[in-house]
Amino acid sequence: MANKTLPLVKRVVADIVAAHDHALDVQAKVERLRDGAAELQTLQKDLDGTLDRLQTFVDELTEIGCELKDYQTGLIDFVARHQGRDVYLCWKLGEDKIAYWHELSAGVAGRKPVATLDER
Repeated sequence: MANKTLPLVKRVVADIVAAHDHALDVQAKVERLRDGAAELQTLQKDLDGTLDRLQTFVDELTEIGCELKDYQTGLIDFVARHQGRDVYLCWKLGEDKIAYWHELSAGVAGRKPVATLDER
């Protein structure tokens, strides 16, 4: 099921990574400017709009059933049931399919190939 949502998830996550990068760039410019500069107001509006779009993208992922874990790499988890317990199916931008999973408490460092899920 999770792999079926990947075409939409890929687009949304790519938008998240791009918006996050843009927000970081604008935030750095805002911090370099003096208060009251005309450019500061324009940059702040740009930053606010970007952050609003970013939240909309994250909300869209949540509606699909994903949890965003990393804005920069586009790492997401899908909650799945395996042998009566919840696990995360793990995917990040650039991967062709969901090929990894981990326990809820393990995090990305605990990623294992989905082939290791015991199908009893």
